[in-house]
Amino acid sequence: MSTTRRHIFDPLNLAALLTLGAVAFSMRYYDPARQATAWLLLGLFSLGFLSLSLFPPRLRRVEHVVIAVMPIVALALIALDPKPGTAPVLLVIWIAVAFSDWSPRVATIALVVVDTIYYLILKYVAGFGAPLMSVLIFAGFQAFAALCMHYARSAERARDALARVNADLLATRALLADSARDAERLRVARELHDVAGHKLTAMRLNLRALGEDPAFADHPQVRIAEQLSGELLGDIRNVVQALRNSGQLDLATALRALAAPMPRPRLRLTIDDDVRVTDPAIAEAVLRLVQEALTNAAKHANADTLDVTLQRDGALLHVAIEDDGRVRDGWREGNGIAGMRERLAALRGQLRLARSPRGAMRIDAELPV
Repeated sequence: MSTTRRHIFDPLNLAALLTLGAVAFSMRYYDPARQATAWLLLGLFSLGFLSLSLFPPRLRRVEHVVIAVMPIVALALIALDPKPGTAPVLLVIWIAVAFSDWSPRVATIALVVVDTIYYLILKYVAGFGAPLMSVLIFAGFQAFAALCMHYARSAERARDALARVNADLLATRALLADSARDAERLRVARELHDVAGHKLTAMRLNLRALGEDPAFADHPQVRIAEQLSGELLGDIRNVVQALRNSGQLDLATALRALAAPMPRPRLRLTIDDDVRVTDPAIAEAVLRLVQEALTNAAKHANADTLDVTLQRDGALLHVAIEDDGRVRDGWREGNGIAGMRERLAALRGQLRLARSPRGAMRIDAELPV
């Protein structure tokens, strides 16, 4: 199922669609002369509600405009013919949407303004004798919908925070596992070099001495044994060197584990073949750098994809990070970026920030390896 369909058929959205259907069913009680206008207003409200599931994350401003227009359409439908009494339910749907996308303070102020206009419509347009009672009844439903949406969004934020912490733990575990494997490889390499290598050297010297003894000079087995011991000693030295050279941390696995639980942005990772990171502190710095970039791309740039490229230039490791979102105007560095700079500075690295031609954030870092 596509993302759009998942949003539309979300349980909360499905309840709203059923409510819209009930309001549409009540259209037969409207004045026949006004039914066409009523259907048009209900269609506009429904279209605005459904469109909220279609906008990509970067069109947040358009989404806010749609949410601001929805109560105007609902109030117009109420003013058109208040007698059926079903149109105010649209304000319950709207306030749930408002609390989903706006801050609680802004949504509460908007609720008070809209309900005040609703009261005035009932009192001066419809001529109701007790408009306050009707407003308070629907205000209770609105408060219930707002609280449900507020707690639903709070649960989602807690879930996302837990997913980020879990991703951090998985990535850190991957680095620790690599460090443990490297430590074991170094231990084996030292044992081979110090123990097996030492004894093979001693054995080869003894065999060479036997080969020079006139009593054993005519025995070819002594020369063969001395030759084999030399070859075995060379093989052990090659194995030790290979074990030492293979001691690098698997950054790719750690970075993918870090990004896997996040629904957005998607990580596109490119690591050149000559990139070798053996220092856990350098690997940890790269990990935290990408982690902060993922968080900023999701929260501030509404990005769908984050490109991370690791390249080596001599003794320097270059990390280039760029998303496909848009950085808002007036953006300033926060604590996360300051933490990046401090972490890199402690390792004698550098960090540069810039905006790409399309308005996305670009991060360039250099670390000595």
